[in-house]
Amino acid sequence: MDVRRYGPAVSEVMADSGDEGRRGLSRRGFLAASAAAALAACSSSTNSTTSTRGVSGSTTPQVTTTSVPPRRRRAPGERWDPSKPEGTDLLPQIEHIVVVMQENHSFDNYFGMLGRGDGFTLDSAGRPTNTCNGADGGPVRAFHISNTCPTNNPSQNWNSTHTQWNHGAMDGFVRSPSGPGAMGYWDGTNLPFYYSLAETFPLCDRWFASCMAQTYPNRQFLLAGTARGNLRTTLDILSDPPPPNGTIMQALDRHSISWLDYHAFLPTVGLWLDYAQANGAKLPTANRFFVDAAAGKLPAFCIVEPNSELASEENPQDISRGEAFSARVVNAVMQSPNWSRTVLIWCYDEHGGYYDHVAPPAAPIPDSVPPNVRPGDPSGAYDRLGFRVPAVIVSPFARKNYVSQVVHDHTSVLALLEHKFNLPALTHRDGWADDLTDSLDLSGTPAFLTPPTLSPALNTTPLAADGTPGALCTDLSPMP
Repeated sequence: MDVRRYGPAVSEVMADSGDEGRRGLSRRGFLAASAAAALAACSSSTNSTTSTRGVSGSTTPQVTTTSVPPRRRRAPGERWDPSKPEGTDLLPQIEHIVVVMQENHSFDNYFGMLGRGDGFTLDSAGRPTNTCNGADGGPVRAFHISNTCPTNNPSQNWNSTHTQWNHGAMDGFVRSPSGPGAMGYWDGTNLPFYYSLAETFPLCDRWFASCMAQTYPNRQFLLAGTARGNLRTTLDILSDPPPPNGTIMQALDRHSISWLDYHAFLPTVGLWLDYAQANGAKLPTANRFFVDAAAGKLPAFCIVEPNSELASEENPQDISRGEAFSARVVNAVMQSPNWSRTVLIWCYDEHGGYYDHVAPPAAPIPDSVPPNVRPGDPSGAYDRLGFRVPAVIVSPFARKNYVSQVVHDHTSVLALLEHKFNLPALTHRDGWADDLTDSLDLSGTPAFLTPPTLSPALNTTPLAADGTPGALCTDLSPMP
């Protein structure tokens, strides 16, 4: 969440509570800081779900599939197993669920060149053939961004996203306020740790944002299964009524199940400000996460968040800083005494205005609150997922050589927690969501019980006090 737009009072965001490594949430601080023609216009292959990127139209099968049970559909208030009481542990093999949600990148923007999953279509020279037409009708081809700073500041708001989507044609990226920079991408030379992560553990190539909007609504879906009408990353939402069925943290609270939101700047739980203020002891600093991981004291559920002004990978940040932060988190978990019973989910809140060739599918409307569409906004509902984002499932139980082609969104995190603890669905959306277990083998010997060695992150600069590495670039990468 880019809080720079909310003013300079960064020092007021979190008020020291006196407990080392933990902070209380300051209201003042948070408020201050906190079709044939169409396909020709945007050439891509949107139907590939069983193979990787192609060269000159060919494809290279690399996907190990597994039998996935039919999705368990639940109405709001319905438990995963109605025959057992709420709070029953249905997945005892898993004791810790960790979420690292970074910001603002599409699947193609990061993993179009991965060679695993449904990425770019390549020509005989190994270059992406994917294009989108600009306002003048001329095609703009996907291009490599030369350093780890973006080429411009793409737009991912409700209006821009609907232009980019164009009723499923996925051809409006360059015509949107994102402009030609929407077609930029990074590859393994820029993101060696992320490429190693996605080549080793299960890659989810059908993980979509929860709605076609910005950071705040998508993070509300992550923890509540609904955005309660919100479409924007603006502080007026902090006065909105709470979701009628609460958040996943409140469901965990009912059974004294531990959770923490480790953060270096602003916690996602702060989107429900009154609740966050009442639970300041559960909002430790990000540095505390590394201490807890090393000591084997991770909670049952946690979110780990970087300094969102410097290392969340939101434009115009140097993405190498965010990759370095994520690498620290993943390596800390793999070296933790808790590793043998942990599932870590690495993903992004939304696509950031960058190109992706796969149209998002329809999804259930979560509740009775429609999007707060204003005059001049495109009409719409929460009846469709947002665009694809990078996502990898990291666990000793992870399936080897596996690419998940199951549709997921952020409420799949809720579904996993609800499955584990037999909790009721919060909304129709998390009641519909898949629970991520297709990427896990919970019956045999864990394939990654001995953690693999992953490639180091590109950025190895010294860490600041809050754990943020230094920048490798400061200027936007030039357009080709």
